[in-house]
Amino acid sequence: MNRWRPSAGAEVARTRAQMLERVRGYFKDCGVLEVDTPALGVFAASDTQIESLEVADSLVCPRPLYLSTSPEFCMKRLLADGYPDIYSICRVFRDGESGRRHQPEFTMLEWYRLDFGLDQIVSDTLQLIATVLDKQSLAENAVQYDYRSVFRSSLELDPFTASIDELARACDADDDLCRAIGDERDDWLDLVLSTRIVPGFADDRLTVLRHYPASQAALARLCPADADVADRFEVFAGSVELANGYVELTDAREQAERIRRDIENRRRRDRPVRPVDENLLAALKSGLPPCAGVAMGFERLQMVHDRTDDIRDVLTFAFETHT
Repeated sequence: MNRWRPSAGAEVARTRAQMLERVRGYFKDCGVLEVDTPALGVFAASDTQIESLEVADSLVCPRPLYLSTSPEFCMKRLLADGYPDIYSICRVFRDGESGRRHQPEFTMLEWYRLDFGLDQIVSDTLQLIATVLDKQSLAENAVQYDYRSVFRSSLELDPFTASIDELARACDADDDLCRAIGDERDDWLDLVLSTRIVPGFADDRLTVLRHYPASQAALARLCPADADVADRFEVFAGSVELANGYVELTDAREQAERIRRDIENRRRRDRPVRPVDENLLAALKSGLPPCAGVAMGFERLQMVHDRTDDIRDVLTFAFETHT
């Protein structure tokens, strides 16, 4: 029985330590402050694409507690209180995520830059990735596409006007899949993107996808030049999604309305409705300064560095279900 052994050897740990050192070096050179945020709290994300892990029975609190899915809300509270540019390296937890590229517990690198627009935060992200992977050409040779244009060039399909039937045909969906997804348009767009478009991204370079639909804005600002899209982007290394970032929404009223729509969406899908983080809304009301932020799965970044397609290869201990 070798179940007690770690998932990866010491060389993987050494590589991770070196990469973390480069992360901290990059942010030190940029004057970005490292901060800590809680892993446990009484609030949870309302985003329909994210499920929280719940601690139902606790001796310290009469209500359910939730493991953090992201340090984002706490970091925005720091910014609203006057903190400068900040970053965090922390463990986060998401239910229902397990496989070759997902784990229910993983390391998230998240950072925020004050007064950054979309071009600046994209450039910052590419430079960080290139620095941590010790390959400057990645930043120089990255390609960037608008969400709409890549659908048109890859599939001759306009994601903003295509019908559900057209999206289903684009990914050769069978009857079972059509029934499972139903009329959830953003779910169809995600499926088409992940199965028909992203696999075509070049393996030897970074690809940036910008200006996602406004319906997928979540916490992002809508583009000032086009309210149909959000100032949101993602970075891919080949088909591996590395980072999700955006220029932040600072309007508390609009954020409250989006959370309300998330809750309606959750109820429609028969998913759990979690307590709304009123502290975030209070921070936005007090005045979140103009900023942009990025979240990056650190193990995904090491997967690219170590040239593996299985996240368990870069974890000292992968998630274990056996006793």
